[in-house]
Amino acid sequence: MTEVKHHISDDFLIGYAAGSLPAAFDLVVATHVSLSDDARARLHAFDAVGGCILDEMDEAPLAQDSLSKTLSLINESAASEAASPQNQTRPEDGIFPAPLRDMIGCDLADVKWRPIGMGCKQAIISEGKDATARLLFIPAGQAMPRHTHRGTEMTLVLQGAYRDETDRFGRGDIEIGDETMNHTPVAEAGEDCICLIATDARLKFEGLLPRIAQTFLRI
Repeated sequence: MTEVKHHISDDFLIGYAAGSLPAAFDLVVATHVSLSDDARARLHAFDAVGGCILDEMDEAPLAQDSLSKTLSLINESAASEAASPQNQTRPEDGIFPAPLRDMIGCDLADVKWRPIGMGCKQAIISEGKDATARLLFIPAGQAMPRHTHRGTEMTLVLQGAYRDETDRFGRGDIEIGDETMNHTPVAEAGEDCICLIATDARLKFEGLLPRIAQTFLRI
């Protein structure tokens, strides 16, 4: 198991357990949980609390065909998942944990990267009205442009490590950025850094060129 030093907060785990997070943040949380014993244990506790709350709630009347419809949907979902390409036999020695691999249907070697400058690349996984998930590739030793945030940015390291003004972040570590954070992530020398990132608003770059480019790069 990866040694994780920076864990997701309880607020995000509770939101994940309750199903109230945007899909992009759900993906990052699920991927982090798969790498962190601490996060997994806390998530199980929140799931248990949620189950107790449901047990204490008043019963609601259901239609007579509710059970049959539910079982039908479960069967359809199971059949679809079993037939999905990402659930066929695949190597388990890649860097992508199961939640991410199941989402995109491949591992690192098959990612379709798009250059964004300075040797960095990105691959947008999902874009919704509430949040976007992407993979980010930062060459070893390269710095990202200094920026702050207009909303929440959730960054999970999958390979290598980076440092910023707050600390060092390696595989499995997660960093949450918001409007109060102004930082310059720098990939450590020796290994390219690959991160899974979810954002619910565009970044706010200090430099002119990054500000011009971000419209085209959807960052």
